Amino acid sequence: MATPLRELLPAGRHAAVPPGSLFRRVYAPRTCDALAFSMSTYAMPLLVLATTGSSSLTGLAFALEWIPRVAAFGLAGGLVDRRGAAIVCFLASLLRAVLVAAAAVVLVLLPGGTAETVTVMLLAAVTGALSQFSFVANEAVGAVVSRRAEGHAHRVQSVLIGIDQTATLIGPALGGVLLLAGPSKMLGCLTVLSFLAAALALQTPPTPLRSAQRAEALQSEGLKDGWRTLRSLPALNRLVAGLIVSNLALGLLQSASPIIVVERFGLSPAAAGTLWSAAAASTLIALTVCRFALNRLGLWVVGAVCSSVASAACLTLAQAPTYAAYVVVMAVFMAGDGGLTVVLRTLRSLLIPPAAFGTTLSLTILLLLLPFPVAGLLVALTPVPLLGHVIAVCAVLQAVALSATFLRLRSDPAMSRTVGADREPVEVRVG
Repeated sequence: MATPLRELLPAGRHAAVPPGSLFRRVYAPRTCDALAFSMSTYAMPLLVLATTGSSSLTGLAFALEWIPRVAAFGLAGGLVDRRGAAIVCFLASLLRAVLVAAAAVVLVLLPGGTAETVTVMLLAAVTGALSQFSFVANEAVGAVVSRRAEGHAHRVQSVLIGIDQTATLIGPALGGVLLLAGPSKMLGCLTVLSFLAAALALQTPPTPLRSAQRAEALQSEGLKDGWRTLRSLPALNRLVAGLIVSNLALGLLQSASPIIVVERFGLSPAAAGTLWSAAAASTLIALTVCRFALNRLGLWVVGAVCSSVASAACLTLAQAPTYAAYVVVMAVFMAGDGGLTVVLRTLRSLLIPPAAFGTTLSLTILLLLLPFPVAGLLVALTPVPLLGHVIAVCAVLQAVALSATFLRLRSDPAMSRTVGADREPVEVRVG
């Protein structure tokens, strides 16, 4: 039956816009965690490549980094819904800091060889899982603030994505430069960022909690609750389906780019970090443009344009002849992908009911992350000279999937409205 959104509010405490500044209680904690997240995501494959010198192990490390991330989401969403975002983010960041610090010490003491390889591979897997716990928690905080932003959810989301992309601009370049001085220097920086993220997490605003009765009733359901909610939101589930295919191309580029830069173009790991920093800078520009475009053109127009840009750039990347060309086209690709992220996060924050936000968010992220370990395995199994052909195939799949998605969403009311307007009450079909 159709149930008004207000009837799905949880019985526990409710989050509100914090009495302190958004910068102190929302944006600052997000910044520290985003920097740690970007270093974990982009610098770990560089660390594996620097310590092992193997392209196959780099692709395998990328897969091992993302498999635990995918597995963590079922638990992460339930913990956020039942315990609150602040404590989840605090514990995840603190544990990541301790483990990374221990790994830095171990790498100093161990001689090069098998033991060093096993250490960095395990570290990539563990930090990946812990980073996703803190990510889900921060997303829940951002969604709570967005819903209380008086019809301007996209503005809050644009700031949050801007924080993420600024961290992506700084994190890979910083990780690449620190790797030139030694792996322990990079891991030491990641440790400090993780400790800061843990300390700041405790001042974030509270998120809605399920009542004890509801938590016990749904203890064994896991992501089934999120699946039911996602199925009740046609616009969101169609967009997620298209982005699953698109993320295969994105994951392939993230996994293959360090290898392409180092082995095909003959440059250092620092150049691979610079590649992602340039891509993040272009994404920040795209976010600014999308923020104004969403007010005037609506979600569908912005999403359709960004999907076209991303698809065309990915097709071009497969044939990039030089490092400079590769950087430019990658920047264009990431700008289009950043615009799609704004559309997804805005739609997600507007449509998902608060009581089921953690589990539904976890499900959508889980679905969107499934292509990443697949991409890592593809890179591990593909010889370096053939990586361009694999990227081209994935680019074609991405273009077809995104075109089909936005054609289906053309007449959907949720996608056609301009998001700066006052929002109508959201109806969710449950049961």
